[in-house]
Amino acid sequence: MESDLVRRAGIPYEAIQAAGVHGVGWRALPGNLVQLVRGLLAARRILSRFKPEVMFFTGGFVAVPVAIAAALPRAGRPRPRSLLYVPDIEPALALKTVSRFADRIAVTVEATRAYFKHRTGLVVTGYPVRSDLQKWNWEQAIQALHLSPQLPNVFIFGGSKGSRSINQAVEEILPELLLEAQVIHISGRQDWPAVQASIDQLSRRVSAEILQRYKAFPYLHAEMGAAYSVANLVVCRAGASTLGELPLFGIPAILVPYPYAWRYQQVNAQFLAERGAALILQDAECKTGLLPLVRSLIHEREKLAGMGAAMSALAQPHAANKIAAELTSLAAPTGGSL
Repeated sequence: MESDLVRRAGIPYEAIQAAGVHGVGWRALPGNLVQLVRGLLAARRILSRFKPEVMFFTGGFVAVPVAIAAALPRAGRPRPRSLLYVPDIEPALALKTVSRFADRIAVTVEATRAYFKHRTGLVVTGYPVRSDLQKWNWEQAIQALHLSPQLPNVFIFGGSKGSRSINQAVEEILPELLLEAQVIHISGRQDWPAVQASIDQLSRRVSAEILQRYKAFPYLHAEMGAAYSVANLVVCRAGASTLGELPLFGIPAILVPYPYAWRYQQVNAQFLAERGAALILQDAECKTGLLPLVRSLIHEREKLAGMGAAMSALAQPHAANKIAAELTSLAAPTGGSL
C-alpha cells in the first residue's frame, strides 16, 4: 500500500527486503534474519547512490536495516543525520533499535517521553495528517457521499487493510443499526467481496430506502476527509493515526484495539479513553457489544458532545510542519544532535 501512495504523490520509491524478529517463532526467525541481512546490503547500495544528508524514519522493521546501513562508516562521507518519528505512544522494538542511531526523536504525545527517559533531542510534534483531509465542509461531504442531512452518521473502518472482526460485526448489526443511523463503512479490499455479498442479503431484509443509508467502500483516499467531516461517531482500530486524525476532527470514537500486535493499539486506546475522548471495545466482544454501545452514544447527545470536545482538545494540527522543521534543522550546516 505504501508504494502505491508514494508513487501516486510522484515521489521516487525503492523497496528493500526486511522482516520482523520480535514475537516471531523459531522456525521463521532464521529466514527473517536472512531477509534483514539482504535488506542491509540493499540499503547500503541505495544510500551510496543517493547520498542523503538527512534520513527520516517512521518505524517498522524495514527501518532497522536502513538505520544500521546509514550508521556504518563510509570512506570520504560523513554519516547522514537522522530523525526518528514515533507514531504510537509506546515504541515498538524496531523503533527502540532505530532510536539508538537517531540524532533526534519526534513523538506524537508527551506520554511517549517516558519510554526515552535518558534520551536528549526529543520533541513532541503530534501526529502528521494529510492536508487534504480538511478540504471538505459538511455540506460538500454530505453531497459527495450521498447522505441524508437529517440522520446521524456512524463511520466504521478497520485501518488501511480492514478488519475481519469489525466487518463481521457490522454485517450482523446492520439491519438494526440502519433504522437509527447512516453507516459509512470501509471494509478493506480483502473483505470487499464478502461485503458485497452481505449487501445482496441485506437487500432482502430491509427496504430500499433503509438500504440507501449504508455506504460501503473497499477503500477511501480522496473522500476520507469527507467521511470524517460528517461522522458523529467513529468505530475503528486504535492505530497511530487515531491519535492525529480523530482529534483533528474532534470525533468521539469506539476503539477496538487489534489484539495480535503486542499492546501498541491498546495503549493508544487507553490514552484516548482516559481523557474522555473514546470508549474501548475489545475485539472478542465486538459482535455482541458493538450495537448497544453505538446506540447508547448516538442517543446521548451530551455525552457524545463531551467526548468530541475532549477529542478536539488533543488536536495538534501543525504536526507535519513541526516535523518538517526538525528535518530542515538537521539538514542545515549547524544541525546535528541536540
